[in-house]
Amino acid sequence: MLHSASQCSLCRAEEFVETQYGKVHCTITGTLKANRPAILTYHDVGLNHKSCFETLFNHEDMQEILRHLPVCHIEAPGQHEEANTLPTGYTYPSMDQLSETLPTVIKHFGLKSVIGLGVGAGAFILARFALNHPDMVDGLVLININPNAEGLMDTVANKITGWTHTLPDAVIAHLFGKDEIQTNHDLVATYHHHIMTTMNQSNVGQFFRSYQSRHTLEVERPVPGGNTNTRTLKCSVLLVVGDSSPAVEAVVDCNSKLNPTKTTLLKMADCGGLPQVDQPGKLTEALKYFIQGLGYSTSSVSSFDGSRGRTHTNDLQRSRTHSHNTEEKRGRSHTDVSMDSISNSNVDQAIPKSTEVSCP
Repeated sequence: MLHSASQCSLCRAEEFVETQYGKVHCTITGTLKANRPAILTYHDVGLNHKSCFETLFNHEDMQEILRHLPVCHIEAPGQHEEANTLPTGYTYPSMDQLSETLPTVIKHFGLKSVIGLGVGAGAFILARFALNHPDMVDGLVLININPNAEGLMDTVANKITGWTHTLPDAVIAHLFGKDEIQTNHDLVATYHHHIMTTMNQSNVGQFFRSYQSRHTLEVERPVPGGNTNTRTLKCSVLLVVGDSSPAVEAVVDCNSKLNPTKTTLLKMADCGGLPQVDQPGKLTEALKYFIQGLGYSTSSVSSFDGSRGRTHTNDLQRSRTHSHNTEEKRGRSHTDVSMDSISNSNVDQAIPKSTEVSCP
């Protein structure tokens, strides 16, 4: 039996896993078992698993999930708390190479499969991993993902920023939108302090440069009756972004490139660059429905869908139709469903698969 987060001192372990691209720091919560997936998390630039996910995983509503699913937090080389400066001769891995450390970690811990939860750079790494190793991934929750490589203007802007801003300031601009930086002073100051005092500046800089040098995630939206070999994510995907996040356009663009029958876009209102920190309760509710839609119950450790190969019904979509403003966006219509209608839904009453779920 798994313990709740308040008891996780009994079932928490930290370990460095040796991979072909360096040692990866892993933190395990819960008991890993071969007959169920683990939630696999990956943080964003300037963060570690605590600063990125602790608010979410400590939320009271999250404990129901944690009682039944173990968690494996992965940190990129040199990004864990109080990390030593990486050796001078160490070449920091690319985003693609970091994604290839994940099969080693999964095999090391003997996991059956994973449900990925990533933010920013971590979301990109998990998506790349799922593209190359679809059999290892049940589903993905991708927050603030940018599927595109840095453009020329972005590269120039980053160089100018590097000349005029300190690394912590550059990371803050990556994590938060301009309005949020100007208005949410306490939150921004907390994360600025974290980057300055908890993280190894040299290591963060290397991870940031690796992310800025990423290649485009080569995915293509499948067309009914079209090429069956279209390269796309095979698993169910929940895309999440705050409405004032600097990543809004990138996430919407990613949504337009993925399979519409397996992808949901959750745009959270009154929310900034860190939805898992700003609104952990609403995100937890979405996670519960998403996990149930994969065929796993958050109230029972057993799977109620025996075959991972079968089409999953996403309970995040199975609510009363909150149908208003059906409009053409990115070439097709969507149904806008609020979190209130999801909360009060009758799961026996299915609605059409929606592209976008608003979270007021």
